[in-house]
Amino acid sequence: MLKLIIGVKGTGKTKALINLVNTAADNSNGAVVCIEKGVKLRYDVKYRVRLIDTEEYFVSDAQALYGFVAGIFASNHDVTDLFIDSALKICGNDAAAFDKFADEVAALSDKLGVKITMTSSIPVEDASETVKKYL
Repeated sequence: MLKLIIGVKGTGKTKALINLVNTAADNSNGAVVCIEKGVKLRYDVKYRVRLIDTEEYFVSDAQALYGFVAGIFASNHDVTDLFIDSALKICGNDAAAFDKFADEVAALSDKLGVKITMTSSIPVEDASETVKKYL
């Protein structure tokens, strides 16, 4: 199951994501992973959450992000929840590539039974049909 949280900067997307991450950490019987660009969440998420900075691994486009996510799932079968903050930004702000990534990661999520939640700075009125499917 893929869920997108979108809106313009300053609308509380990251704050909502932090609450969801910490709730998942409290309730999960497996691993909770949070992917971000940079290290702004370091002090906000619980210590049990595996926090990963994409910049450390040179992930800078949608294809690389998909491979990164698939690699996390391939190496750890206990992941129950995956969160990605600023997913569109990690995808190089390429809206078409982001749409493709969203569909691919949603299929992977459904296949593996992992809950995926992502935030992206997209004005609601500018959301593509693909993005609207996951709101």
